[in-house]
Amino acid sequence: SGASLRYSTGTGGEGSEGEGAGLGSSDSGGSGFSLAASALPERRRPGGGRPRYEVVRELGAEEVRWFYREDRKTWKPFIGYDSLRIELAFRALAGSSGGGGGPAGVEPVCVRSGLYEVDVASAESYPVYWNQTEKIPVMRGQWFIDGTWQPLEEEESNLIEQEHLNRFKGQQLQESFDMEAPKPVDGKEAIHSLKLSRNHVDWHSVDEVYLYSDATTSKIARTVTQKLGFSKASSSGTRLHRGYVEEATLEDKPPQTSHIVFVVHGIGQKMDQGRIIKNTAMMRDTARKVEEKYFSNLATHVEFLPVEWRSKLTLDGDTVDSITPDKVRGLRDMLNSSAMDIMYYTSPLYRDELVKGLQQELNRLYTLFCSRNPEFEEKGGKVSIVSHSLGCVITYDIMTGWNPVRLYEQLLQKEEEELEDRWMSYEEQRLLEELYITKQRLREIEERLHGLKASTIAKPPVLKFKVENFFCMGSPLAVFLALRGIRPGNSGSQDHILPRTICNRLLNIFHPTDPVAYRLEPLILKHYSNISPVQIHWYNTANPLPYEHMKPSFLNPTKEATSVPDSESASAAPSPTTSPVMVRRHYGESITNIGKASILGAASIGKGLGGMLFSRFGRSSTTPQTMETGKEGAEGEDKKATAVGTPPLPHSSSGFLEPTVELEHRIDFELREGLVESRYWSAVTSHTAYWSSLDIALFLLTFMYKQDQEETDKSNLDTL
Repeated sequence: SGASLRYSTGTGGEGSEGEGAGLGSSDSGGSGFSLAASALPERRRPGGGRPRYEVVRELGAEEVRWFYREDRKTWKPFIGYDSLRIELAFRALAGSSGGGGGPAGVEPVCVRSGLYEVDVASAESYPVYWNQTEKIPVMRGQWFIDGTWQPLEEEESNLIEQEHLNRFKGQQLQESFDMEAPKPVDGKEAIHSLKLSRNHVDWHSVDEVYLYSDATTSKIARTVTQKLGFSKASSSGTRLHRGYVEEATLEDKPPQTSHIVFVVHGIGQKMDQGRIIKNTAMMRDTARKVEEKYFSNLATHVEFLPVEWRSKLTLDGDTVDSITPDKVRGLRDMLNSSAMDIMYYTSPLYRDELVKGLQQELNRLYTLFCSRNPEFEEKGGKVSIVSHSLGCVITYDIMTGWNPVRLYEQLLQKEEEELEDRWMSYEEQRLLEELYITKQRLREIEERLHGLKASTIAKPPVLKFKVENFFCMGSPLAVFLALRGIRPGNSGSQDHILPRTICNRLLNIFHPTDPVAYRLEPLILKHYSNISPVQIHWYNTANPLPYEHMKPSFLNPTKEATSVPDSESASAAPSPTTSPVMVRRHYGESITNIGKASILGAASIGKGLGGMLFSRFGRSSTTPQTMETGKEGAEGEDKKATAVGTPPLPHSSSGFLEPTVELEHRIDFELREGLVESRYWSAVTSHTAYWSSLDIALFLLTFMYKQDQEETDKSNLDTL
């Protein structure tokens, strides 16, 4: 184990970040800083590194390292900035309790980019922005295992440290600085030993400390190996280091947060209340890896915060549970906890409660974040939202203030217009005029009453911030909008479904086999149903083409020639902006084509329905016949389309669309399918596969860092 040793024991190791801050603690163990150079003579290794003191002294605050442990995994070290501040709080607490005045209250220490706080007195950490039942234990590390640099348990570490200071404090350390490999301890007798509950520690010198297990098997193995000629230390000992490998400095701090992302869950949160917290943690960890690889030159940082809005809602209480039959109870409970959320949202009774729950949680998180980071708003910090599944629909309704009452009023107005258009008797006209005057009078009274006191009708929910980017993942939003009467227009603006004044950019991300996800672009311009979504780049793609420079590509029609009356073909000539919805290679047949199939015969109906059901999970273009068709090129496509009587879409021989009416910005972005994954299996798993995807993390950060990256590139050019 000694072959990999790089640092000496007596000083707690020499760090790779070694310039340090020159910070050390006073020998009294208090919380104050004192410059190490003035307190004790120091020497540095020729290549830099941590100061090496000539005599054994108490560990400085910068030599101690604090750790945390999540999900009962290994201990993870806090960064230097966090560890140093925790240690100072610990020493302040120890100093105040040692003074005889009883333990004084110490402020919690904010750690991990401000997401958690550490209570030094209870040695626990807890999240700031969300609730978590399990507290995260923290530990003070003084002695560390060679190689892994994992800390010894605090109780043992304290005993070893106390014994080390009692025996060696003030003693001279070795003069040699060539400590890349340890000197062998073979033949050396231990100069000091300490018995612990299950182990014992031997000091072969001030710098050479080994831990041995006292378990029976370890003792037997040690006896055998020693008889074979091996030393005790090399056969069964674990070398220990005093102080952490890396010195903690205040400069080792996280970058400033310039962009916060609220992550909103969909259905099923009641079934697994901590799921969104775990999913957001996965997304955050994945984004950190991407930041380190692609955006390390930027001095800013994107933070992800989970928005858990479901568990606080009471809704119907336990009424649905009480009417649920007992047979197959597990499956029924699962459906009640997941799919029932969709029914709640379509219910006029509970919809407002769901909307209000999410709106209040978003505003609470934003207010809390700004109160803890006052410079965020001052420096123009931005907010984006990532929503999943049903969460996309609720977030959209909050941003736009959409309410079914408004839809009802539109329907009433439409009925009135239809009444005016048809012939009516004199009596009907008189009653209609009377009704119109009464409604006008009612509106006036309501307005006067509203002016006197606050209205009991809830106002549309309003967010306390403007949304920079709204990312939808696995979203059924398009279906909800279509059922609300949204139809394609002639303008390529996002304003048709989400005004830019509310949200700067709308992006719809989906896996090609996600059965819950739908496209949004054809709701803005109809002919985009024949244009493939933008393919999201692989995470490891070298020099990918920027998304704004990617040209829209045409989805090849695969429809077989059938006889269609000439009159229909003449009347169906569309304008370039309202091109017909043709059979789509990726997304199955459209409803209009199924309607035509019903005219052409029962066989066509079966084929059309089969295409609709199965081409969503398996692409029809993979059949041999279609593969041959694809080889014919653009000319063959034109001929086939003309044979059917449907004019071809304007496209060039390269497969890209010629400029007609195009979207200002692309909205639909599709993940690339794995080369070996089963489409039927991925149809089950794809709806929840977004959280840990490196491709999605890179995609999100590309858009959120876009402005920062452009400003950095511009400043670099100006410098040149």
